[in-house]
Amino acid sequence: MHSRITTSNITPTAFCSFDHPCFTIPQVASAFYIVTMEEIQEPHFRSIAVEEAQEQPMSSNTANTIPEYTIPQPKNKTRWAWMFMCMLFVLLGQSSATLLGRLYYNEGGNAVLLAALLETIGFPILIPFALYFSAQDPSRDDAAVNDQPSNLIRSAVYIFLGLFQAATGVLYSVGLQNLPVSTFSLISTTQLGFNALFSFFFNAQKLTPLILNSVVLLTISSTLLIFHSDSEQPAGKSNRGHFAVGFSCSLVASALYSLMLSMTQLAFQKVLKRETFSTVLNMIIYQSLAATCVVIVPLFISGEWSVLRNEMENFELGKVSYVIVLAMIAVAWQVCSIGAIGLIFEVSSLFTNVISTVGLPIVPILAAIFFHEKMDGIKVISVVLAVWGFASYVYQHYLNDSS
Repeated sequence: MHSRITTSNITPTAFCSFDHPCFTIPQVASAFYIVTMEEIQEPHFRSIAVEEAQEQPMSSNTANTIPEYTIPQPKNKTRWAWMFMCMLFVLLGQSSATLLGRLYYNEGGNAVLLAALLETIGFPILIPFALYFSAQDPSRDDAAVNDQPSNLIRSAVYIFLGLFQAATGVLYSVGLQNLPVSTFSLISTTQLGFNALFSFFFNAQKLTPLILNSVVLLTISSTLLIFHSDSEQPAGKSNRGHFAVGFSCSLVASALYSLMLSMTQLAFQKVLKRETFSTVLNMIIYQSLAATCVVIVPLFISGEWSVLRNEMENFELGKVSYVIVLAMIAVAWQVCSIGAIGLIFEVSSLFTNVISTVGLPIVPILAAIFFHEKMDGIKVISVVLAVWGFASYVYQHYLNDSS
């Protein structure tokens, strides 16, 4: 939106003619400042002045003499600050959780269902924030409450998304258990391609040539890893069978995660229809509660919970470190969830996946530093193609904003 300075704001004596002398530059600047501040600070009186000006005819000399100026209004800095914070949450939470998960497996951890449970079980730390923002919610009036779906419909949405989250968590845990963290992170970038496809069908996302180029490059990037040597497989996971299991589970998990993001965006648009931070927190809490219940049941049925005490005692970094690593993984995943759901809420599920892909070069580099994983030729080419695919989408986003 722009404010427009017209001749209705300036008297005829402000112009040069044979009968009237010109104003000096300081006088013109002063008048320009006063008019500008009135335009910005007094929208009510501005609208009245515009209506009065429309009733008065404008002389032809005035119309030909004075050009039109436009003043851009300030952008919504609060929204951009929130988006930037969500981006940091996604990058920091995702990278930290992935590296800590690899540390858990490297140091003696082997409970896949426990690792999946850590992705959702940290939701209680968000409950105080949800209560606070719910009390501050400006849309809690009767009209807004009546416009909300029933508790049954909302519960069905949370359970449905929770099932997706639980399945994704288990598959990701199996993939991370059987693959080097750098290979796992590169395969996970295929979620951007999957999300572009799902967003096209469910969220009316346009598939431009640049977005299609991004999808193709990311597909090639992950496909290259099929031919990667298994010499860097985790301890006890060095055969091709473990690599195939890890690759397949990571790929399917990427597809399910992308579908879950598109369904989350659809739920915000069609079901919840509320634009508050408390809505975002409630989505995370109830969805994580449903996913936690889904994962914790097979954890006890399978008997995996009975070996956790022995696993803690044999953890190479010690019992205290075992608890700290698990707690940090749970917190990191909740931080990532806040950022991801926040970006879906503010922008789109596809943009959320793009920000996740920004962390692509971070995890392999940190894995090489902390876990001494090698960055051979195939991995480097895979990283370059993935970054290229990410850049293609970012450029498309830039063109959309510029149009």
